[in-house]
Amino acid sequence: MGMSYLTDLSDQQWARVAYHFQDYPGHCRPRKYDYRDILNAIFYISRSGCQWRLLPRDYPPWQSVYYYYRKWQRDGTWDQVHQTLRQQVRESAGKQPTPTLALVDSQSVKTVQKGGSGVMTPGRKLKDGNGI
Repeated sequence: MGMSYLTDLSDQQWARVAYHFQDYPGHCRPRKYDYRDILNAIFYISRSGCQWRLLPRDYPPWQSVYYYYRKWQRDGTWDQVHQTLRQQVRESAGKQPTPTLALVDSQSVKTVQKGGSGVMTPGRKLKDGNGI
């Protein structure tokens, strides 16, 4: 890869997740693009908000990047990476790797109900016969 971007993985970050992105035994042909470059491209798109087709040419082609993004989404790789990173963060904070308790908090939000001819838009008033 040519340029380096702020969203690119550092060596330390790559080391934490690299084993999730290895080829399966018996993988016949060599990969054309390195998984780290694919991840860097995905992180660039995620952070910058650019369209897939506008991915800088320093990264692999957008079609390949999108292919792996969807593949890893479907096969649960992203969930595994998230679980691994969460466990590492918890352990570094001196906590158990997995939470022992979960709290769910719900909050009610008041909504205003629409009613009466005063809240209708002018076009709606005329259509319903409630208008002028």
